[in-house]
Amino acid sequence: MTKRRSRGDGGLHWDEKRQRWIATASLGYDPSGKRLVKRGSGKTKTEAKNKLKEVLRDFEDGVAIAPSNYTVKDAVDDWLLFGLAGRDKATLDFWSSLGRVHVVPSLGAQKLRDLRAEHVDKWLAEKAKTLSTRSLRGIHECLNRSVKRAMARDKVKRNVIELCSVPAGRAGRPSKALTLAQAEGVLRAAADTTMHAYVVVALLTGARTEELRPLTWDHVFLRGDPDASPPVPPYIAVWRSVRAGGETKTRKSRRTIALPQRCVDVLWQHWEDQGWDRLAAGDKWEENGLVFASAVGKELDSSNVRRAFRQSLKDVDGVDAAEWTPREMRHSFVSLLSDNGVPIEEISRLVGHSGTAITEKVYRKQIRPVIQTGAVAMDGIFKITQEP
Repeated sequence: MTKRRSRGDGGLHWDEKRQRWIATASLGYDPSGKRLVKRGSGKTKTEAKNKLKEVLRDFEDGVAIAPSNYTVKDAVDDWLLFGLAGRDKATLDFWSSLGRVHVVPSLGAQKLRDLRAEHVDKWLAEKAKTLSTRSLRGIHECLNRSVKRAMARDKVKRNVIELCSVPAGRAGRPSKALTLAQAEGVLRAAADTTMHAYVVVALLTGARTEELRPLTWDHVFLRGDPDASPPVPPYIAVWRSVRAGGETKTRKSRRTIALPQRCVDVLWQHWEDQGWDRLAAGDKWEENGLVFASAVGKELDSSNVRRAFRQSLKDVDGVDAAEWTPREMRHSFVSLLSDNGVPIEEISRLVGHSGTAITEKVYRKQIRPVIQTGAVAMDGIFKITQEP
């Protein structure tokens, strides 16, 4: 005679609608008095029982396994929606782009509980054919943070992403710098555009695009203070950026920059032109006190600036406008100063770097061909006696 199951041992039955065997086990009651029932399903009785054993083992380990239909896409969407709360729009756009362009199309349909390290390795290896190493690190981090959040909320037992290393990707597009002739060509071409003042100030001061876009007239001093001792030349106070909270990139990025005379002249003209724009816009004008604004006074976005800069490059000899970005005006500023003998320490201060390492490694594209200081000094120290 078959022994009767004890109360709570659960059962095994055929689900006609799902066409699967369902194994169940009762585990008592939760704090609200609701019965706790765990289930496992399979095409055979044995498969259903084994699935139930896995569920019970996870329950005993303190892991409340997510529904079997919880996917990688669900985890990524949850992290993008709730894990980035309070971040600025640029940060949200960056991670959303990585998640929804690179992670979800490839791995989104994969059930999170079935995701394995080999799946991630193959995915990264395939992406390495088209993405740079930096981009690979980004998509790996996006997936890693998403699964880590899911694990903290009992959606999965472990984070296999942390077991996967990032392969080397394609070489990234190297930043470039304009030569003096090309820079002069850009300034000439920009003279007939609405972004003339922006291009001149960006190229001749080395300010970042995120520092110039929120620049206001109350931080621009075109007369300086000639009566001070010593006299103060015309300058701009770079104290804000479009970053979260309006803070500059680093503490040393908060700086005051003297303006070349060409910048002073073009800004006076720009101030006058903006008055006419304000008059033409009428009631549509939004007064924000911005130096560089749209036709109705709104802050420019990065695409406005990029489009205008490339328009200025269109007719410059030897330059493919589509391959250049506004940040390379900053690179050009550093390279032109370096090419004219300005010490790297002074250049670093002008562009707001915390030290000279980044200025030297990333920004300076034109190195003076021969550094003569040492040779000249040593010739003076060890004087060579000329043979009679």
